[in-house]
Amino acid sequence: MIELSPWTIRSENTAVARAALASALQSAHVLVTSPNAARALRDLCAADARAAASSLPQPPQRDGQAWYAVGSGTAQALAESGIVGVRWPERMDSEGLLALPGLQRFDAGEAVGLLTAPGGRGVIAPTLAARGAQVRRADIYRREPARLDRFMVARLSQARAPLLLALSSGEALQRVLAQLPPPAAARLREARVSAASERLAQSAREAGFVDVGVAAGPGARELLAPLAHGDRG
Repeated sequence: MIELSPWTIRSENTAVARAALASALQSAHVLVTSPNAARALRDLCAADARAAASSLPQPPQRDGQAWYAVGSGTAQALAESGIVGVRWPERMDSEGLLALPGLQRFDAGEAVGLLTAPGGRGVIAPTLAARGAQVRRADIYRREPARLDRFMVARLSQARAPLLLALSSGEALQRVLAQLPPPAAARLREARVSAASERLAQSAREAGFVDVGVAAGPGARELLAPLAHGDRG
């Protein structure tokens, strides 16, 4: 496996982030946008519990509170922190999440906590606000730009076997291509793409990839299914 990650993930353990999280966790509905957000929630709650003056609810889930995850991986990460009854969509992306029945309309002032990170497509918050929700956003982790691992870039350049690119982030793809030397970028574009959604598949085509397919879901098992089935890649 060749790992090409253009950033590192860090929990946002600051007073501002903890205050925003405390407010979000008081909402009737809580949306978690990624496994990274779920892990940051766990980290911040654990750090807060060790503090002399904690502000976050322990445990973070309140009775009667509805929790939503963008996909099954995020729901699993929340379950590891003891958060149960999490709802997630069959189409595991922002559009699928926003299509869930419990998120279609809100009473005036009804609060929705959004646990996420800066950046991204910015679809969820304005859509919820347009449906009447008071969105309480908490950016509880961040993506920090990082240089690609030189060893991994060399492995990509020297690879002779057919490649499969498991694509779950359009922003990550753009950052990777921007950092790769031209020969390595050309080699990557020869890969078969297994995209987590049609939107990402279109992004791959626009980036110059030709052999592009859409996986059954965004999880590792779905993205790597062509390998398990003995397909090219």
